[in-house]
Amino acid sequence: MGGSASFSFELAPELPGADRFSKYLTAAFRTMATKLWDFTVEGRENIPLEGPGIITPNHLSFCDSVFVPSALPRRVWAIGKGEYMDSWKTKHIFPAMGMIPVDRTGGDAAKAALDTAAKVLDQGHLFMIYPEGTRSRSGDLHKGRTGAARLAIRCNAPIIPTGHVGTVEVQPPDSVVMKPRKAVTVRFGAPMWAHEFGDPEDPRTLRRFTDAVMFEIAELSGQKYVDTYAGKKTETPDEPTPAPEQTSVTPRRPSVVGAHGGVGTRPTRPSMRASASSDDDETTVGVPRGRKVPATAGNAASDS
Repeated sequence: MGGSASFSFELAPELPGADRFSKYLTAAFRTMATKLWDFTVEGRENIPLEGPGIITPNHLSFCDSVFVPSALPRRVWAIGKGEYMDSWKTKHIFPAMGMIPVDRTGGDAAKAALDTAAKVLDQGHLFMIYPEGTRSRSGDLHKGRTGAARLAIRCNAPIIPTGHVGTVEVQPPDSVVMKPRKAVTVRFGAPMWAHEFGDPEDPRTLRRFTDAVMFEIAELSGQKYVDTYAGKKTETPDEPTPAPEQTSVTPRRPSVVGAHGGVGTRPTRPSMRASASSDDDETTVGVPRGRKVPATAGNAASDS
C-alpha cells in the first residue's frame, strides 16, 4: 500500500467519536504507517466500499490497532477494553477515535457495547472487533468468541477475516515504544456470511461460523491455531510458539464469485436478534452453504 491508496472518511456525528479529530489522526496514522515501516496490504479489494462490514483481526500487539485501520479504505469503529477508560493517557483519545469501551466481565455493560456496535453496522459502516477477546501472549491464534458472529447475524453484515504479521516485532508485549523500519503485512480475506454455515436462527451456527472465521485468520496470519481461549493463565509468554511455514486448516470456503462470475447482493436479513452472551457449545464445522457478497474494492472501478 502506498500513500496514493484511496480512502473514504465517513462522517457520522451521531456515532461514537469526534469526526474532525478522528479524521486528522487517521490521516496521520496512515501516513506514519507507510513512511516509518515497510507496510504491505494484501486483499484490500475484499473490503466493501459501502455498507456494513465486520473486520476481525488476530491480536498480538497494541499496535495492531494502528496498522489494521491504516490498511482499510474506509473509516472504522472498534471495540476496546474498558480499562482504557481508567487511564488519563487513553480515556479521551481512544473514544474520540471511535472506540466503544466494553466491560469484558460481561452482563449488561457488554450488551450495551454490542448494541452500540450494531448501531454502527446498521448505519452502513465498518466495525472492528478482535475475536480472540484479548491479545495472545503465546503467539498462537486462540479460539474465537462469538460476539462478531452475533453482530453479523443481527445486522446482516459480512465478516472480513483479517490476519497480520510483524506487529509484535514493532511493539512487543508491554512495550510502549513502536520500533521503526520493521516489516508489517496486513491481509484481508474474502467476506464470509453466517448463512454459509447453517440457519442463522440456530444458535449452533454461531460456533460453526466463528470457528470457520478463526481458521481463515490462521491461514492469513500463518499462526498455529489452538482450541483454547486466550488469557494469561493459559499461556506461556516467555516461550512463544513459532508460526509454522504453512498452516493447513479446514473447512475451505467456496469461491466468493458467483456461478456467472459476478458479485451478488446481501442475503435477506434473518429475524434472529442475537443476545450478548459470550459463547456457545462447540460444534464441528459443517459444509458451508452458498452465498452472495456486497460490492467490494475489487469490483468497483472507482477504487485505486
